Amino acid sequence: MQLTEQDRTIIAARVGELEARTGTQVATAVIGKSDSYPEAPWKAFALGAATAALACTLWQSSTGGWADDDAQMGHVLVILGSGAFLALLSTLFSRFARLFVDRTRREVEVTQFAQSLFFRRGLDRTRGRVGILLLVSLFERKVVILADEGFDSSIGTHDWGALTGRITLLLRHRTTAFALRAGLEALEAMLLERGFSGSRTGNELPDAVLSTKDIA
Repeated sequence: MQLTEQDRTIIAARVGELEARTGTQVATAVIGKSDSYPEAPWKAFALGAATAALACTLWQSSTGGWADDDAQMGHVLVILGSGAFLALLSTLFSRFARLFVDRTRREVEVTQFAQSLFFRRGLDRTRGRVGILLLVSLFERKVVILADEGFDSSIGTHDWGALTGRITLLLRHRTTAFALRAGLEALEAMLLERGFSGSRTGNELPDAVLSTKDIA
């Protein structure tokens, strides 16, 4: 579920509060998908066409004979129409399209997108190297958190993984806005616990939630 303007305003304010209390720089992003996944409609088409072809073959076998020209043309239309219908469904419904995209590929695409965004938005160039990216990719239902080297001595990979898992779980059962707000709360608590505190001397990164149109 995409964020409303009210959601974006609330989250941006929460990011500002987190940064002020922890002395870090945080960027959030909620995007529709991390890749176009062009294979999804083609795989859906292939499934629909193959299933329809099998059904036509079984039906023809049950009638005990070869179809005439009109029947064969009807079979072709059924096969192509079934494939086109499933391809259309894959473009309209994300949940259906996900069935045709390998899970590993989805994970790789989200991670690569997040890494690219991290550097493009300058999260590796903050004072003290304390930039954090929290990205939510809706189609893949994946969350990625990337942190700069300023956190390496205080926060381990396991800690980031646990936080990512918590937000991902919330994303599956609650709204995107709720999951993101809860994630920021948990992130702030972890940073304060690990000794990150102090007033922010300057806002090096925008507090607004990035979207697909902002990144393109």
